[in-house]
Amino acid sequence: MEPSLSAASLDIRHFTHADLPEIRQTLIDVHADAFADEMDDPFNQRFPWFVDHWGGHPEFSCVIAYDGDKPVGFAYGAPAVPGREWWRDYLDPAPEKSRTFSYSELAVVPTWRKKGLAERLTRTLMEKREENLAVLLVDLEHPRVQSLYESWGFRKVGKDQPFPDSPVFAVMLTELPLK
Repeated sequence: MEPSLSAASLDIRHFTHADLPEIRQTLIDVHADAFADEMDDPFNQRFPWFVDHWGGHPEFSCVIAYDGDKPVGFAYGAPAVPGREWWRDYLDPAPEKSRTFSYSELAVVPTWRKKGLAERLTRTLMEKREENLAVLLVDLEHPRVQSLYESWGFRKVGKDQPFPDSPVFAVMLTELPLK
């Protein structure tokens, strides 16, 4: 099946923590396709652990884009634990706004890149959030991805390596709703 011409033609469906058993393998499969060139990296091989970690959060929120019945991208995250918003260490003074959505993952299969799907997934995931802020991490070795997030209103506030085997990430923050 040929992909549709634009991201606007895709069916984007919302999922929650209760749906994780149904969508878990879909997330893993789309991630493996989206990051096929990087799957020899042990950090990327741990993606199923991250799905379970984030999906285990009672307020986990996920959107998956479908071209017909084929999943072609997803985005997910969950609210940060109040008072444990680690990104505040990078700002002095930190914003007074305190409720943060941790935007954990975005993946788009190669055939759907550069068609607006990443932005549509991000905006759909964020559009009804009750938090005032959103935070995410971007691998510093992917400056084009960082620029893409900046074009949506995120700004780099620091850098972090959350795991010994993870890349060093740009810590990016924005106010919600997205502009």
